[in-house]
Amino acid sequence: MKNKIKIYRSIKGVSQQELADKMDVSRQTLNAIENGKYHPTLLLGMRLGEFFQCTIEELFALEDSDRLEM
Repeated sequence: MKNKIKIYRSIKGVSQQELADKMDVSRQTLNAIENGKYHPTLLLGMRLGEFFQCTIEELFALEDSDRLEM
């Protein structure tokens, strides 16, 4: 799953640590999410969208390998 957290964070002018503190997660967790090594829970995704005032779809996008085959 790709995400735009780093871009939105830069626009908002907050560090990884500041955002992690606001989301009540570790900086390492936030770093792993930004780098696509960890997928956040739905609740965390919603909280991030609320913080950045955007939808989850604007913040996260499925990669081709994440899509379900039918």
